Amino acid sequence: MVNKVVPVSSAVDFIQNGSTIAVCGFTLMGACETVLKEIEKRFLEQRAPSQLTLVHCAGHSDRVNGILHLAHPGLIRRIIGSHWGLAPKWGELILNNEVEAHCLPQGQMTHLFRAMASGKPGNFSKVGLGTFIDPRVEGGLMNEQAKQAGSLVEVVDIKGEEYLFYNAIPVDVAVIRGTTADEFGNVTMEDEAIKLEAISIAQTVKRYGGKVIVQVKHVARRGSLHPRQVVVPGIYVDAIVVAEDPVQEHRQTSCTFYDPVYSGDLKVADSALDPIPLTVRKIIGRRGVMELFPQAVVNLGTGIPGDTIGPVASEEGILREIILTVESGVIGGVPAGGTDFGIGKNAEAIIEHPYQFDYYNGAGIDITYMGIAEIDVMGNVNVSKFGTKAVGCGGFIDITQPAKKVCFLGTFTAGGLEVAIEDGKLKILQEGKNKKFLKQVKQITFSGKYARENQQPVFFVTERAVFKLHVDGVELVEYAPGVDIEKDIIGQMEFKPSISPNLKEMSHDIFKNQVMNFKQQFFNLR
Repeated sequence: MVNKVVPVSSAVDFIQNGSTIAVCGFTLMGACETVLKEIEKRFLEQRAPSQLTLVHCAGHSDRVNGILHLAHPGLIRRIIGSHWGLAPKWGELILNNEVEAHCLPQGQMTHLFRAMASGKPGNFSKVGLGTFIDPRVEGGLMNEQAKQAGSLVEVVDIKGEEYLFYNAIPVDVAVIRGTTADEFGNVTMEDEAIKLEAISIAQTVKRYGGKVIVQVKHVARRGSLHPRQVVVPGIYVDAIVVAEDPVQEHRQTSCTFYDPVYSGDLKVADSALDPIPLTVRKIIGRRGVMELFPQAVVNLGTGIPGDTIGPVASEEGILREIILTVESGVIGGVPAGGTDFGIGKNAEAIIEHPYQFDYYNGAGIDITYMGIAEIDVMGNVNVSKFGTKAVGCGGFIDITQPAKKVCFLGTFTAGGLEVAIEDGKLKILQEGKNKKFLKQVKQITFSGKYARENQQPVFFVTERAVFKLHVDGVELVEYAPGVDIEKDIIGQMEFKPSISPNLKEMSHDIFKNQVMNFKQQFFNLR
């Protein structure tokens, strides 16, 4: 009888110098710590394997673990990923030009794996046009080493329309994760919070004649797993590694070893979704919620969107009337925030990562809430590269470009902003040292020009002002009660925005330490 369970050292033998390896994770969800630690240990002791190419779709770290185990000069020659916001050491290696770094949109990477798995030379999409992914802008090249190597993306014409073509990246070894594997390698994911793109990566590696390593917590007798529960069939699997210390090396999330709520095995009462305190973040989230309408299908990005929209909607009694989703594959319920972004409580469905992006790219969600780092006079937004940080775009481009409405949420300035919220008014006590509204963003993660050409409704919501993307650029449409428009808004921008002829004050209810009573207004909307 075939038994593919092997020591982790034997599994890592599949990785040779110069190999291209693909890992599957979302923060620490799906992270194969036992395998990644062994790769790191072997390199530090033997200087091999070395000169690897690392491919990953989503951000795959919690500032300590995940792909940070591989962040050593010489171990990785080239990295192709979407996001390094929670991987500071990778940010340093990219900035210092110690690795060849390519950034591609997260959804396009999940779709690229599927394309490669089916024998195609790559994948084409409109996603990325006009942004820093477009080779006419930057080509997704994050440093000088990458610029010397050239872009992985091309502009192509298909039936008279422009598309981006994402070229195939042959992969030698996959490192993926499940909960249980039988002796032959059939893998289930009953304790996992999300399924991600594990099967697509495994199929891709098989296409190129490579090896698939799966890390699990449990091993079962062959044939004992329910066939409908098998996510990765054993025909794709070459080695099974059992986590040596599951509590530390096979965590469901960064913060949790296992919680049945996140795997969908338990639903918590709505009362367990506690209201969040009245802070500048909640103010922004409240104004964002006012863009919702009944049965809206919503995407939430990380940061203020993921931390505030769900709790505010719950507090206002409209959570059951909207459908929140997260790019990882979670549909319904309330997404978690922080380093556990990507999972949710009370989800109605948890689908595979690429299929979530099929919906996002194709139909486009009704409204997406995303964070902002920089906005310029033309409505371009940068969240991918600023200061000395090479963060990457994650799923930002995949989600915002096709969305029916985009609502950017963020503080007006950054770095030390202090406010007072009293009697339904806002007072700026200390201004942030970094302006966000600039003459020109440092990198185009969202193209204002592309949005205008497609007549996409776009809003920029801050604690003191709301702007709308206008034919001429950014237009001020609302201001917070208590602020001085010239001093606190225009005076803190590098450009003067257009002023709406219908400029109005934001609702005082947003700034009161009580429920806004938005529910009645909500049901009168579309």
